[in-house]
Amino acid sequence: MARKSSVLQRAAIAVFSVIAIYAILNASVSRSLPSSSDLPRQLIREEQEREAPPIQPRVKVYMYDLPTRFTHGVIEQHAIVRGGGGGMMKKPTSDVTALKYPGHQHMHEWYLFSDLNRPESDRSGSPITRVLDPADADLFYVPVFSSLSLIVNAGRPVEPGSGYSDEKMQEGLIDWLERQVWWRRNGGRDHVIPAGDPNALYRILDRVKNAVLLVADFGRLRPDQGSFVKDVVIPYSHRVNLFTGEIGVESRNTLLFFMGNRYRKDGGKVRDLLFQVLEKEGDVTIKHGTQSRENRRAATKGMHTSKFCLNPAGDTPSACRLFDSIVSLCVPVIVSDSIELPFEDVIDYRKFSIFVEANVALKPGFLVKMLRKIGRKKILEYQREMKLVRRYFDYENPNGAVKEIWRQVSQKLPLIKLMSNRDKRLVLRNSTEPDCSCLCTNQTGLITSI
Repeated sequence: MARKSSVLQRAAIAVFSVIAIYAILNASVSRSLPSSSDLPRQLIREEQEREAPPIQPRVKVYMYDLPTRFTHGVIEQHAIVRGGGGGMMKKPTSDVTALKYPGHQHMHEWYLFSDLNRPESDRSGSPITRVLDPADADLFYVPVFSSLSLIVNAGRPVEPGSGYSDEKMQEGLIDWLERQVWWRRNGGRDHVIPAGDPNALYRILDRVKNAVLLVADFGRLRPDQGSFVKDVVIPYSHRVNLFTGEIGVESRNTLLFFMGNRYRKDGGKVRDLLFQVLEKEGDVTIKHGTQSRENRRAATKGMHTSKFCLNPAGDTPSACRLFDSIVSLCVPVIVSDSIELPFEDVIDYRKFSIFVEANVALKPGFLVKMLRKIGRKKILEYQREMKLVRRYFDYENPNGAVKEIWRQVSQKLPLIKLMSNRDKRLVLRNSTEPDCSCLCTNQTGLITSI
């Protein structure tokens, strides 16, 4: 009997041991595997982790502390020469940094300069970050007010007593740059220079052409001075007020509006011809007018009450009127066969603009007949698209033009590194032909239109 009891005890112990081992293993496996309720959530998380792009490090930019004669000193000279400060400023001031930058269509240089002077905490979402040690920098920003300098004495002799000369400013700038070790290191390739006015820095272009130039277009640049590959096309500052109303055509009684200088050079000669074709059309407003506060008010009213706004070429293919049209929700009608446009990697201008070849636009009756056929539904579609993209052309919008320019600049960095390393190994040679840093397009001469 005792023997039978002993056998039963050993059997019970064996069974208990097996159950215990099973329980331990089951608990371990359960902890390592998701439950049926957690499984979909984990799969989604793993899928998101696979799809999420890696976080790109922000491009590090060093801004030169230029002598004030290239920055605030230019504002001071503008105030003296052009009657700034209500015409009361007749001599230099003790604190040039307190002077207000004057409004004009090439204000990008001020907004970029101001952006880099803000605390990093105020620059959330920017693709670049400012560094204070040039040894840490990927790129170098040269904050010269090149467009404002040109305006100071453009088309007029130097004012007696001012002693200011844009050409001397340019020569002083390049002399200063060429003494900087960081400029000499790569021949300026990793430098960024604002040159928005088509004539800005014209005297020293050949000495700064390696740099990334911020330009309105390539109208005054040779192929070896500027290209899409190397440079960044930027928008003009809009000069009319932002339209704050809703989309619609009910309050837009004018079919086509234009107000600007009738007589321009080069490709801008098309303006006078368009005046001749359009000035007698009843539902078209086309006026000659130069820059003034009164004319800006009239242009604002005209653009805000018109369905379409004419955008012909100026002295160069681009003009600020295009960006005035967009912020006014007035559908741009672009008559400029060689125009270049900013941010085309993210903006399709055909969604809200009408492109017409110059020779077609000059056919009597063609333009107005074409525009009259465009119905309300299509105009509203254009306006919706403009409302979506107009922040890109607003320099005061935190997610606007300044951030987009820096994004475009940061995308140049891989090419800059490539070209800098390539230059170090190539044998120096004389050549009049553009090198491979230039990009040529539309070689067939074919132009798309509506």
